[in-house]
Amino acid sequence: MKLRLPPMPLLRLAYITQFLIALIAIFFLWSEIGGQSHLDLMAWYWKVLLGGGAAFAVVKATQAAVNQPSAWSGPVLRWLGLLLVLLIACGAASYYYHMCCETDDDDNDQNAASVSRLVSPMLLHRP
Repeated sequence: MKLRLPPMPLLRLAYITQFLIALIAIFFLWSEIGGQSHLDLMAWYWKVLLGGGAAFAVVKATQAAVNQPSAWSGPVLRWLGLLLVLLIACGAASYYYHMCCETDDDDNDQNAASVSRLVSPMLLHRP
């Protein structure tokens, strides 16, 4: 059976749209699951590599599914496997930045000595 695909410019537009939606979804889920504070501490190139790679793997898996007669073919499973590896790497990067790079402001505030002085309101309004 011969597959009939839509015209190429329309298919490219669909893949670009899917990439952008996947990029938004991946970074939204990454910030919700891994924590936005850990994502803020992370270097930009790790975010681009892991997030962009995961979105690219989603599009390539879709492209492989469209080009094959069966939706669950070898190329589709390979791209989904790569997607799973990239998502695990996202979790590992978040865990690394949680363990190594996060500063605890609460501990610093408790250990710091604080000095305060009580000033009478009358002394503030002296002519």
